[in-house]
Amino acid sequence: MCGVVGFLQLRDSATPNGQSRHLRHMMRCIVHRGPDSDGTWVDGEAGIWIGHRRLAIVDLSAAGAQPMVSEAGRYVIAFNGEIYNHADLRAELERSGMAPAWRGHSDTETLLAGFDAWGIEETIRRSVGMFAFAVWDRRNRALTLGRDRIGEKPLYYGVAKTGHGPVFLFGSELKALREHPAFARTIDRNTLSLFLRYSYIGGSHTIYEGCHKVLPGCLLSISRDQPDPHEWQYWSAAAAAGGQVPPTEEMGEGEAVDALESLLSEAVGRQMVADVPVGAFLSGGIDSSTVVALMRKWTSRPVHTFSIGFRDPRHNEAEHAKRVAAHLGTRHTELYVDTADLLDVVPALARIYDEPFGDNSQIPTILVARLARQHVTVALSGDGGDELFCGYDRYRQVRNLWHLLRPIPPPARAILSRGTRSVAVPAWNALAAPLHPKMRTLGQRLGRIAAYLEGQSAEDIHRKVISFWPSPPVVDAREPP
Repeated sequence: MCGVVGFLQLRDSATPNGQSRHLRHMMRCIVHRGPDSDGTWVDGEAGIWIGHRRLAIVDLSAAGAQPMVSEAGRYVIAFNGEIYNHADLRAELERSGMAPAWRGHSDTETLLAGFDAWGIEETIRRSVGMFAFAVWDRRNRALTLGRDRIGEKPLYYGVAKTGHGPVFLFGSELKALREHPAFARTIDRNTLSLFLRYSYIGGSHTIYEGCHKVLPGCLLSISRDQPDPHEWQYWSAAAAAGGQVPPTEEMGEGEAVDALESLLSEAVGRQMVADVPVGAFLSGGIDSSTVVALMRKWTSRPVHTFSIGFRDPRHNEAEHAKRVAAHLGTRHTELYVDTADLLDVVPALARIYDEPFGDNSQIPTILVARLARQHVTVALSGDGGDELFCGYDRYRQVRNLWHLLRPIPPPARAILSRGTRSVAVPAWNALAAPLHPKMRTLGQRLGRIAAYLEGQSAEDIHRKVISFWPSPPVVDAREPP
């Protein structure tokens, strides 16, 4: 990964002193994102400061250094991520006679050539990859931020007030924005309520007021002439799924399996293109095992895999991973950790994640990433498989539950819900406990059922299923009750 930072003065006024120093401070706090090199690009008259921290993956030479200027001189980019089909884009530019005199073979240079030839949005539509970027249009004096379709790479922004007028801040991590002296560290209590409900902060929200994430599949533009950020979608998951998937009845099971394997194999193969060592996280489950098996198809050398193990057999997946690694012939590295190892990570969590994040898998993920970094620069994983292939039980449960509830008239469901809630949870538990030990939590179960009865759609019920706390709006109040 790399790091992108910068800011744009939104008022044409005298440039205050210390701006380059502020940029350096923003870059310094994300050095972990790009330990190989750094660079800046500044136009004080236009009011734009851009910084970049580089982790070199493709084209390790100085030709891949950033911020990078397009051959025509119009665009300046700071880019984080990888464009997997950039060789195809280069070939297309060359066939059409719009290719520049290439300076190197980085995907960043390919993007800039595309911007010169096709424009920013059209180039991004043609690009396949994971990315976040900031690009300055020197002709129009406009800044564009962009993020990949699924949001694999982060990008934050916000408008801060200074004595010289408002300034638009952006960066790969919140800690970079916090380094600018104009950044207000005011906690957004509405966002805090979202965290208490879901245990993470999703959408465009962040823990700070006036600070946002660029949404996945979106571009955002801003300039002195148009100082209000304008964000729009260039890609929609719903539209892509609804418009391009062939009806299942037209494809037999064997054909579907072959088509899926072909798509997955192509995706994995593209992500293995790098000028640095590539490995994989391996848990032994279906998702990561599939990724590693497909990696073996693209290389004659053993794939380097990494696993974290636990002494408690109830939580240990390392034995499964070891068997998969032996079957696939990988060069496997595992690390067994104990309670002390896990607790040692906890003090660093706030610094690593910048805002509240309640997923307990974050600790072993940090440990396996540290282990992998000792051997490889890039590691693939099976993350996202459950979301793409409906692996979580809740998807099936919500679908089945809504099929049961939908035929019941809403007034009848409301009466059933109120009736269930009319008896307190402890009372339900006390009544049911003598019947069977598993019935001791009947009250809690009935409480959840009462909430589901109030659902107005499958989406509404799903929101209730994934909520850790059903009443977070109470924290919205500015004064304690």
